[in-house]
Amino acid sequence: MADFRKIVAWQKADELVVLVYQMTKDFPDGERYGLTSQLRRAIVSVPANIAEGAGRQTLKDFRQFLFNSRGSLHEVEYYIHLAGRLGYLNADQMEQLDTVRRETARTLQGLIDWTTREMEAGRRNL
Repeated sequence: MADFRKIVAWQKADELVVLVYQMTKDFPDGERYGLTSQLRRAIVSVPANIAEGAGRQTLKDFRQFLFNSRGSLHEVEYYIHLAGRLGYLNADQMEQLDTVRRETARTLQGLIDWTTREMEAGRRNL
């Protein structure tokens, strides 16, 4: 794939990154190197892995990066849950983040499913 920016899963993940950054800017200063950092690193990993995978030669390699993105998205799900339990995010913020996260997850899973079908059909390269 030439341009990862055209991948809808990347676009959704990129939207979620911006949302997470906006909502974590008001986390307590004491979390700067804790939960804030962990959540931001995990969420940035989602579109970054999609972008890196899109630059690979084979569908198998691309799909592995998509699996990595999916894992990071699950990590983000937990961090959002934890931030809510700690009172760093209110119910509206959590709902907004979770809505975008679920949409990103669905789109990403669709892309994983597509790569799997393509591989099963014998296609090897992107």
